[in-house]
Amino acid sequence: MDDRNGDIIDRILELMNERGWTAYKLTKESGLAPSTINNIISRNANMRLDTLEAICRTFGITMSQFFADGNLVELGEEQAEMFHRWKFLTVDEKALVNDQIRIFTKGRKKKPRK
Repeated sequence: MDDRNGDIIDRILELMNERGWTAYKLTKESGLAPSTINNIISRNANMRLDTLEAICRTFGITMSQFFADGNLVELGEEQAEMFHRWKFLTVDEKALVNDQIRIFTKGRKKKPRK
């Protein structure tokens, strides 16, 4: 196994750990064969690109996010929509939105209630 494959496996394990997933959960969510997931986790197999793409889709991330060194943020559907709309605002409108967010979040230390 080369170092790149080890880095990929480490990243998959990191994503599983962040979500509290087991190999069984990754298998069920991804639709990949249990043997495929077990071979990946045990570092006995090189991974095909389509397998990695399926795993990324399962985690809800892009390949770019998978390989990013912490510089990319995973966006939920609601957040992605907000950023999409953001690009159509003027500079003044963006400043107003930022001011409003600061007002709403001033003094908050916890995650907002759903």
